[in-house]
Amino acid sequence: MDPEEYNLLYAIYAWTNALVVIMAGFLIDKLGNRFGVFLFSFLCVLGSSLFALGSHFKGTPYLLPLMLTGRLLFGSGNGSLTIVQNRITAFWFRGKELALAFGLTLAFSRLGSVLNFFLTQRFEEKYGMQWTLWGGAVLCVLGFASAVLVSALDKVGMKQLGLDGAIREESRKVRIQDVKLLSLRYWLLVLTIMFFYNGIFPFIADASKFIQDKYDGYSQKEAAYVAGAVYDSSLVLSACVGILIDYVGLRGVFALACALLTLPVFGLLAFTFVAPLVSTIWLGITYSFAAASMWPSIPLVVPQATLGTAMGLATSIQMVGIGLSNLVVGQILGAKSSETKIPLWRWQRMMIFMLANTVSCIVTAVLLNIVDHRQGGLLNKTSKRSGQAEEESDREPLHPGEEEHHEEEEEDRAARSPSVNS
Repeated sequence: MDPEEYNLLYAIYAWTNALVVIMAGFLIDKLGNRFGVFLFSFLCVLGSSLFALGSHFKGTPYLLPLMLTGRLLFGSGNGSLTIVQNRITAFWFRGKELALAFGLTLAFSRLGSVLNFFLTQRFEEKYGMQWTLWGGAVLCVLGFASAVLVSALDKVGMKQLGLDGAIREESRKVRIQDVKLLSLRYWLLVLTIMFFYNGIFPFIADASKFIQDKYDGYSQKEAAYVAGAVYDSSLVLSACVGILIDYVGLRGVFALACALLTLPVFGLLAFTFVAPLVSTIWLGITYSFAAASMWPSIPLVVPQATLGTAMGLATSIQMVGIGLSNLVVGQILGAKSSETKIPLWRWQRMMIFMLANTVSCIVTAVLLNIVDHRQGGLLNKTSKRSGQAEEESDREPLHPGEEEHHEEEEEDRAARSPSVNS
């Protein structure tokens, strides 16, 4: 499989997310978290199993179609499952340790990535590629079992709070047209997320090959370990960063600072021979702060009832960006064989493309902070004031005008009722 086909496996995952997660988010808002948990975790199991099955057809024309189909199904489930996860997290931790909760979910996600970097190659050397891929399918089955447990806990919690009926009532009000009600602040936040991740994931996908091609003395295993430092750093820091952001607030400022501090990383990689471990750890640190400040900001700027749709749109736009970036990177590198050493000038062009995405992220982050300041500064409030604002945003009506209508009804009832003092 040449680098272009390899990047296509990443691209189809991203494109599938982009197409599916919008409708998935809307369905989750309409039908609830438990529906989403069951459906999308099952798609992950099906997709990973089909991808593993494709490995049995090596050397045949069926290899790539089977693996692409598996990635398509896996992308349909995994991206949508992330929306359910974020929606559940935002509901149970809204106004509390929201950034910490998002940071912990990211930490466990990155733990899987770190174990992948450290263990997958050893497992493959001992048991072979086919058993390695089937091992991934087994992990997805364990994920399905975890999803069932989360669904049961969510149901019990809703009943204890007496909110099951209220949530269903709000879900019936959700319409696809509600997308038009999402604020400018939300769209700028989504673009900031997209441009930041455009510089992270495409780099990680090819980082091991880049390190081997540019720097002397790195074996494939050593290069994978250095590339994995991005995930190592975020694994260690995510929870601590979440606690810090919950305590300090200033989410918009942190988002801008992450983009600014990421800018030198790709310059170091492109034009210097500084040890790549410095850059990958640095990138992992900024990634941790970005994930803990950007994604938890979405529940603050949209109503709870449309959070799934908003998260779906954000994920869709992010994945469109990643998919396009992977295709561009594949064209820039241009190698037809994974064994071929790619010239340094091609790697430099790739890093310049990453730099361009980071600059775009800085621009959108600046605009986000300006708009947020003009609209009350919700994202950059300190933790206490932010918590009060979150509680107020929970009371926002799903559709404008509903609150006025209810107030008018209350006034009419008050006018018809006898006075207490009469």
